[in-house]
Amino acid sequence: MGVARSLEGLARHASTHAAGVVISQEPLTDHVPLYKGANDEIVTQYSMTDVEKIGLVKFDFLGLKTLTMIHHAVRMINERKGAEPNPPLDIEKLLLDDAKAYELLSSGRTTGIFQLESSGMRNLLVRIMPEHFEDVIAILALYRPGPLESGMVDDFIKRKRDPSQIAYDPPALEPILKDTYGVIVYQEQVMAIANKIAGFSLGQADLLRRAMGKKKPEEMEKQKSLFIEGAKKLHYSEKKAEKLFDLMAYFAGYGFNKSHSAAYALVTYQTAYLKAHYPTEFMAALMTNDMGNADKMVGYFTECRDLNIRILPPDVNESQTTFSVVEGGIRFGLAAIKNVGEGAVESIIATRNESGRFRSFYDFCRRIDLHKVNKRVLEGLIKTGAFDSTGAKRSQLASILDQAIEDAVAAQRERDRGQTSMFGGDLDSPTGHSLPDPPLPNILEWDIGERLRQERELTGFYITGHPLTRYEAMMAKFASGKCDSLSDLQDGREVRLCGIVKTVKAMTTKKGDRMAYFTFEDLHGMIEVIAFPDLYRSSGTLIVPESLIRVTGTIDRAEKGTRLKGTKVESLTELQTRGITRVNLRLAEAAEMTARLSQLQQVLLRHPGHAAISITFCLPNLEADTALLPNLTISPNENFVAEVEDVLGKGAVALL
Repeated sequence: MGVARSLEGLARHASTHAAGVVISQEPLTDHVPLYKGANDEIVTQYSMTDVEKIGLVKFDFLGLKTLTMIHHAVRMINERKGAEPNPPLDIEKLLLDDAKAYELLSSGRTTGIFQLESSGMRNLLVRIMPEHFEDVIAILALYRPGPLESGMVDDFIKRKRDPSQIAYDPPALEPILKDTYGVIVYQEQVMAIANKIAGFSLGQADLLRRAMGKKKPEEMEKQKSLFIEGAKKLHYSEKKAEKLFDLMAYFAGYGFNKSHSAAYALVTYQTAYLKAHYPTEFMAALMTNDMGNADKMVGYFTECRDLNIRILPPDVNESQTTFSVVEGGIRFGLAAIKNVGEGAVESIIATRNESGRFRSFYDFCRRIDLHKVNKRVLEGLIKTGAFDSTGAKRSQLASILDQAIEDAVAAQRERDRGQTSMFGGDLDSPTGHSLPDPPLPNILEWDIGERLRQERELTGFYITGHPLTRYEAMMAKFASGKCDSLSDLQDGREVRLCGIVKTVKAMTTKKGDRMAYFTFEDLHGMIEVIAFPDLYRSSGTLIVPESLIRVTGTIDRAEKGTRLKGTKVESLTELQTRGITRVNLRLAEAAEMTARLSQLQQVLLRHPGHAAISITFCLPNLEADTALLPNLTISPNENFVAEVEDVLGKGAVALL
């Protein structure tokens, strides 16, 4: 007990400020004791508040990965500009009055925009509709619990929309509060008012700011007396000075440091400018920056689709290490494929740069270093579509993989010996272009479901499509939320989500009951769902990977982040069959239109049901919609959609 009491109150451990740096004109040892912490870093033995008391300054140096993303985007933009007459983009010299950037911010389409991605912030942007850089600074300062709950934000918006609501009393406040429409938003404004109205020095004004922030009654009374006395000396009435001080004290409790907000606002504006003017390069840089964050990547893929930017599969002739911009969209990086290591990627890119594009899979195998690009790497490249541009089917390449490797090993061995082909081909040629390719087997391509499954397995994402795309309209009808907006909802709030099960981790409770944790994904993000024993018992057949479901549950804020406590799981396809009342089919103009219509008729007759049918004919420069087809209704099930897409092509079916 005695030992315990002697230890009570002592520091438990030495902690280090994540970004704090202390700077002094003289050696720090003249002012503060130091010690060597973890990783041999030199750390002060005083806390940050004690360091401040002895007269030293602590600077916070914060690292932002957004700056790396901006740098990457600008580099891609300038590389693509090439020989354009326009000068290269210099992000440091942007004018802060770009209309497209403010239009983007006002729309709330801020996926990827620094500090503005949450649904709450998007709502605030749409309400405020920023038109100037000062508005962006203010938005970042206002989006905090205090200002939102106090009514400051509503006051700000009201005055911005109706300038007649703005009043400066006394008029001397106008130059200080003009940028924020008469609302005290920043700590610097509190200091400026104290200086202008009460004659405080900047040092005294800073003491007032601190007192207001900490809200210590005795200190506030002292500062109030000083403020009123100073204001009276400058010919302001005691009543007006007291009223102004109380107003300052009210707002100062929520005041934000403007210099901090302005620095962040500049980064916010830069990202908005890049997205508004160079959306493809911006999204490519954004995805490269967050390549390890699967949750964010799902949302970025959806954002690209909304921006009409195609995400193209990896390609041995075009892909770089990470995401890159090519003609037609954003090309997936080779490094994102499972089992494709850094050495393999470097070898592929070096070979391509040295001796040109790969004309076929056989050509690739002959020219590449098979010590670095082994069979597992080749399998990954095939299954993710990296050879699609050669014209071969993925199923064909998988079937001849072993033979292609054997042929390539033999060809490389002969080339190393300096031999030439008996048919006159030069095996010593680095390209091997003169060697003929054996014919590929005549087999069917894997179906779209299998291709998507393999893409997901090897990259973590669906690339050439998404199983949920065809359900998008229906999901909007049957879901009450999206994965990317759940963190803004209150704990315990019930929500319904439509999506796909990604992974399942089943376990046994102490009582011997089975339950599961599963990762659930929609088109906007992912969330962990808990299926307790009762739910898992009743819906376990639906809680399996690749299952399309609607899950109902309540928000649960855990230490590791927001998750969902499941209460109900339903089949999305069954909901679709019951809930879809109309199906629209898009027919693109084609030479074989008559044959397609005949095939389509057979599909429609095979799936009778309750949903009405309409058709959109897509003609050059014109789209024509039919009325609902008379005396014909169908069942909008999975098989129906698949059969129609076989006839009309992917994306031809809209479920309404």
